[in-house]
Order: sequence, then structure tokens, then C-alpha cells
Amino acid sequence: MTTPLEFATGMALRAGKSLLDSFRLSGTSAAMKADRSFVTHADIASDHLITAAIAEQYPGDAILSEELHHSLPDTACPTWIVDPLDGTTNFSLGLQVWGVLITRLQSGQPQESVQYFPMLDELYTAQRGQGAWLNGSRIAARPADPDQPFGFFACCSRSHQRFEIKIPYKPRILGSAAYSFCMLARGAALIGLEVAPKIWDIAGAWLLVQEAGGVIQPWQDAAPFPLQAGVDYSRSNFPTLGAATQPLLEFARAKIIAKPPPADSKV
Repeated sequence: MTTPLEFATGMALRAGKSLLDSFRLSGTSAAMKADRSFVTHADIASDHLITAAIAEQYPGDAILSEELHHSLPDTACPTWIVDPLDGTTNFSLGLQVWGVLITRLQSGQPQESVQYFPMLDELYTAQRGQGAWLNGSRIAARPADPDQPFGFFACCSRSHQRFEIKIPYKPRILGSAAYSFCMLARGAALIGLEVAPKIWDIAGAWLLVQEAGGVIQPWQDAAPFPLQAGVDYSRSNFPTLGAATQPLLEFARAKIIAKPPPADSKV
């Protein structure tokens, strides 16, 4: 019988192939949603494809997805969290860093996760207690290498707008919250910061980074898990900080300082 991880892997690959058929290096038209994020027809089609398959294969499970299912009536049953196209802005601009994210929660915590980036041919998988994997090879977060003069700090475009950042590592903005934390899990990045991700952006990363031996935490507020019934998750952000080690995470907290809010320009 197919396991949830095998099912999620198959669906991520299937959805990824469908998205590849829609991807154009010249770009794709996108619309802006109420939260000022973007959506394309490909996002919606991918969401329908994945969530319909989950409902058929696991009819007793709940579904939370970026485009179609924003809240849960209850949290007693296993829950799937789906981002049908993470990195929509990249996708719409013809950039290659985008992917399909599928995570299954049990007892309120991520249990299995698949994150597939078709243009990069990278499939990240994790299962609680079983480690983190990239294309079938085990991966691990790694502390700073004294023989490598340049560390890598994965962040989002809002990071330097909202914080004074004094981390002595090279910043890289990849355009996908999930991929930023994949870089941490595979040992490429030392620290990752995402200022305004949604639950579907980070659910898989939460498990992948932990299984890779890294540390991932809320920036300030309570942890996003367990999920809450009746919450509209399209309206909730979960600022998240990750690092290869606990000392690196504590170092990052000391070097990332919130900027004061902009002065009121009204007379």
C-alpha cells in the first residue's frame, strides 16, 4: 500500500510536470491577491490537481491550501498543507526557483513533507525521525566552515526593509521561502530569515530543517504548530528564523535588529 510520503512524492512530481508545461522563460501573466502576493492560473490548476487527489486518496483527512482551502473546521484528523506553486513571482517572471510543497501533519505536527523544484530537478523529502533527503541522498545542515571564506545568509526581500542586519555572511534572496530553508537543510546556507511567510510556505521547511539537524523557530510569536481550527491562514504570517546550529541562531538573533516604524508623513 502506498505510504503518505510516497503519495505526496508522486503528487508533487505530477503537479511539477503540469507546472513545467505552463512555465515560460518569457514570463506568465499574474494577478495580485488581497495580501499583495501574486497568483497565476497555474497556481489554481495545481491546487485543484493536488487537493482533489488528496480528497480521493485520504477522504478522512483535512486540507489546508494556498488557493482553495484557507481554514480548518477542526484539527482532530490528519491534515495536509499544500502550496501548489511556491515562488509564484519567480514563476511569473520566468525565473527557475519555484516548486510544489506538500506536507502531512499528524497530532498537529508535520510528519511527512515533499518539496519539489522542477526546473532545478531537486526533490526534498523528510519524515519525522527518518532524516532529510535530496534526490534520495541524505542531507544535513552544517556549521560555518573555516576553510570557506564566505557564509551564505538566505533571506527575503522584506528582511533588509524591516531589520538592521549585521550578519557577516553574504545575503541571497531566492524568491521562495521554502527554497531558502532547503538551502539551510542541505548545508549551503548558515542562516535563513523569512519575514512574512504563510503556513504553506514553511510547513515542510519546519520538518526538513529539523530532520537535517538544524534549528528553526518563530521569529517572535508562538510556533505555528499545532494548527488552530477556524483560523483563516491566508491572513496569518509566520516570521521564521532558522540556522545550522543553536549558537548560530542565537548569534543571528543578536545581529538582526528591528528598525523603528517609518515616521508618519502626514502633516
